[in-house]
Amino acid sequence: MQASHQKIYALVDINNCYVSCERIFNPSLNNKPVIVLSNNDGCAVARSQEAKDLGIKMGVPLFQIKDIVEQHQVQVLSSNYALYAEMSRRFMKILSDFVSPKEQEIYSIDECFLDLTAHSGNYDLTEYAHQIRQRVFSWLGLPVCIGIGRSKTEAKLANHIAKKNAYFNGVCNLVSMDPCSAETLHQAIDVGEIWGIGRKHSKKLNSLGIHSVMDFVLASPLMIRDQFSVVMHRTLLELHGIACIELEHTPPAKKQIIASRSFGQRIYHIDDLKEAMSLYVMDAISRLRDDNLLCGCLIGFVQSNPFDSSKPFYNKSLSLALPEPTDNLLVLSKLATSMIDGLYAKDIAFKKCGVILTCLEPKASHVYDMFTDMKHIEVSDALMDSLEAIHLKYGKTKIALGASLMPNRTWNMSRNEPYRVCRRPTFLRECSNDKTKIYP
Repeated sequence: MQASHQKIYALVDINNCYVSCERIFNPSLNNKPVIVLSNNDGCAVARSQEAKDLGIKMGVPLFQIKDIVEQHQVQVLSSNYALYAEMSRRFMKILSDFVSPKEQEIYSIDECFLDLTAHSGNYDLTEYAHQIRQRVFSWLGLPVCIGIGRSKTEAKLANHIAKKNAYFNGVCNLVSMDPCSAETLHQAIDVGEIWGIGRKHSKKLNSLGIHSVMDFVLASPLMIRDQFSVVMHRTLLELHGIACIELEHTPPAKKQIIASRSFGQRIYHIDDLKEAMSLYVMDAISRLRDDNLLCGCLIGFVQSNPFDSSKPFYNKSLSLALPEPTDNLLVLSKLATSMIDGLYAKDIAFKKCGVILTCLEPKASHVYDMFTDMKHIEVSDALMDSLEAIHLKYGKTKIALGASLMPNRTWNMSRNEPYRVCRRPTFLRECSNDKTKIYP
C-alpha cells in the first residue's frame, strides 16, 4: 500500500503516432520502414522503428536520405493531419473512461498524463495499465507504451524505459519496481533523456561528471540549483519521487499563433507571395477566433531555401504593432499582404512565407479605448460571424480573400505523387457524423 500523500502518475504515449495511424488503414506498411513527411513532403516528421534503425533522423530533409529510401525501400507518406487529429481524439476518449476528468491531462496529440493516485488502493497499477493498453489497441489498433512514476517526470522516464525494453511488454512501473533494478536501468540511460533536460544542459551536466540518469539522481540538489536553475532543481526532486508538477486541466494561454507553409515550387513574383500570405492569415485568424483572442502585433516573414548552398540564404521579417487589438480578417490580411512590399526582393527564389500573430489577449476581458467606434466593432464581429457560418455550412474552400484558394497556384502545397498512399476517402466524413464513435 502506497503512502496516502504520495502521488502516482502514468504517461500513456502512442508509439510512432503518425506511422501507427497510417498502418491502421494500410496494413501492408506493417513491419516495413515508414516515414511521414511534413507539408510539401519536405522533412521526415515521423518514423517507424524500422526507419529509425536505418539511421533516419527526425526532421531530416527527404533529399538528404533518398539513397537510404531507395536502397531499403522505405515507404514514404505525405502527412494527413486531419486523420491524426481524429485518431488522437478517439485515443483521449478511451483514456477518459479509466479516470475522472480531473485526473487526465492531454499533453500532446499522442501523449496523455493520468493521475492514478486514487486508484492505487483498488487496483494493481501495472495490470491496470495493461488493461488501458489492451483497450486502446483493441478499439483503435494503436500501440501504446505506459510509464508509471511518483511524478510526471518519473512517469515520462518510465515510458522511455518501456519503449526501449521489449521485455516490459509496453508497461514500466517504477513505483513498484525493485530499487536495485531501477538503479540498473537508470545507469544505462543518458541524462539527456530526462524530460526537460535539453542538449545545452546535457553538455554542461557531462562537464560536471553527470552522464546518466543515475548520476543526476545522486547529484547534490544544492549544486544543481546553483549551477542551473530552480526548474532543473525541480526536475531532480521529481526524480526523487517528490511531485512538483501538477496536472494541467486548462491549456496555458497561447503567446503566439504561427501560420506558415513551404511552397510547392520556388516562386519569384510578389503577387504569388501576397496570395500565399493572404491564405496563411485566414488560417491564423481562424485559430485566433477559435480561442476567442485578439491580436495586438503582426509579424510577417519570407525565406529562401536554406539547403540551397548555391545561393545566399534570404530571410527577412517585419513586425507591426496594432493601434487596437483585433480579430478582423480583412484588417489583418490587408496589413500582412502590405508587408510583402517591404519583404520582397527581386531575383530571390522564395521557398516559404508566413505570418505570426502575437501580443494575444482574451477578447472577453479586453477594455476598448473610450474613443473606439463600438459600432464599427459590432459590424466587424457580425462580418466575421457570417464568414465563419459560411465556412461551417459549406466548407472553408467556398469563400476566401482574393485568389488565395483558386486552383493551380504556383505556390500551393505539393505532394510527391510517387510516395502517396491511398487514404480511406470516407473516413473523415464518418468521423464528423459521429463524434462519439470509438471504433475506426
